[in-house]
Amino acid sequence: MVEARKKRNNNVSDYSSIVHSETFQKLLSEKRKFIVPMIVFFLCFYFALPILTSYTTVLNHSFIGSITWAWVFAFLQFVMTWVLCMVYSKKARKFDEMADKVMEERGEAES
Repeated sequence: MVEARKKRNNNVSDYSSIVHSETFQKLLSEKRKFIVPMIVFFLCFYFALPILTSYTTVLNHSFIGSITWAWVFAFLQFVMTWVLCMVYSKKARKFDEMADKVMEERGEAES
């Protein structure tokens, strides 16, 4: 029981040292700079379609033939989702490298 308590205290101090490290803070900052604007963009683009179709007639105009701008906008939402997924996948590699660096520093601190 005493060993378990020591191990838990060690984990807490490891966590505290990691959270306060400069590299971890940089990782969080970089992720926040990327993710928050992407979320805002996604939500605005996503909710624009139901809002525009419910309260305006802007998207009712013809795009080509009988296809209206509402259909184009709806299709673009699928495109936007795939593009955001691909962009995040590429950016996640950088985040993974930064996380690996944090873990390497943790390993060096334990030695």
